[in-house]
Amino acid sequence: MTDTKALAQAIRDVPDFPKPGILFKDITPVLSNPELLREAIRLFADRHRGAGIDKVAGIESRGFIFAGPLALELNAGLIPIRKKGKLPHQTIEVSYELEYGEATLEVHLDALSRGERILIIDDLLATGGTAAASAALIEQLGGTVVEIDFLVELAFLSGREKLGGYPVYAPIVY
Repeated sequence: MTDTKALAQAIRDVPDFPKPGILFKDITPVLSNPELLREAIRLFADRHRGAGIDKVAGIESRGFIFAGPLALELNAGLIPIRKKGKLPHQTIEVSYELEYGEATLEVHLDALSRGERILIIDDLLATGGTAAASAALIEQLGGTVVEIDFLVELAFLSGREKLGGYPVYAPIVY
């Protein structure tokens, strides 16, 4: 059984990062502790074991930290979802609105086969824009988004609403 209380207690608050007025939820204490990191991976793996996940899509960059070990635990492949210009092969892209501006994500054109079941993972759900764009990429390639998982959700930012009909899981909610 995963101890989400211990995971939550390890997350530290960093005031005024990346700009004044923001209280940043820093997961690096979880990452630096092998027992807590193992527990975080186990928490997601136990949730999806036997669910027929074909690939785990990790969102750049902290989503990669969870996606690799989780894919191994689930005997699934790994899909990196990256910022524009970072992938070396043919890609598709989707742009989305940020609080101040726009961003673009890409995925390799051959990242998955039509009909594959994809779990998307990232460290934190804030406004939901990046996760929604990631789901759109998966669906453009013919994949089925099984769920979008995060270690942490900032519920007051209502990101879950932007993810509409997708199942969302976050064991730690602020």
